[in-house]
Amino acid sequence: MTITNIAEESVRIPVGDVVLNADVATPGEPHGVVLFAHGSGSGRHSPRNRYVAAQLQAAGLVTVLADLLTEEEEEHDVVTAELRFDIGLLAGRVAALTDWAGTDPRTGNLAVGLFGASTGAAAVLVAAARRPAAVRSVVSRGGRPDLAGDALGEVRQPTLLIVGGDDSVVIDLNRWAMRQLAGEVRLEIVPGASHLFAEPGALEQVARLATDWFGTHL
Repeated sequence: MTITNIAEESVRIPVGDVVLNADVATPGEPHGVVLFAHGSGSGRHSPRNRYVAAQLQAAGLVTVLADLLTEEEEEHDVVTAELRFDIGLLAGRVAALTDWAGTDPRTGNLAVGLFGASTGAAAVLVAAARRPAAVRSVVSRGGRPDLAGDALGEVRQPTLLIVGGDDSVVIDLNRWAMRQLAGEVRLEIVPGASHLFAEPGALEQVARLATDWFGTHL
């Protein structure tokens, strides 16, 4: 069944000493919530993540697309490119967003999944290790899970790694990460897809895989 009555709103979420902008989409009678962590230099307006989010919403999942950096931090990062690779900082904010989801009236009674793209994949994996009771499942799209380092051995949540078939370097990094992860893990390689899954049908396949995974594990 496809759900069409989806309420969308922009919110500001306090996280430590900063406030993050986020877009929350809530379908009728949701059965889970997925928090998105974007890749390096990207944000909540990422068209690829928004496409995947729309498919998750249609399947009955709340989606939260948040900017992990403030506007001031983004301006600094455009010049230095430092913060986009600060996995500790980004993971801390994903963990804080997970805490927020556990108390917000829209999502407080829902199982939480995390979706990370590129460097955001490392951030969600570290956050999953930090919030073992709150996070139920993880999906990585074209991710760099290797950047999660030692935290991989503490991730016991079911984890799906999706990589483009033409993204050979990232395939190798994901295969390495698979051996480090402590819980259930599956690697899905999308044939003919590059790192950004820009080829016809590639992103649609990502969305189907993510929807099935979260549908099973949330």
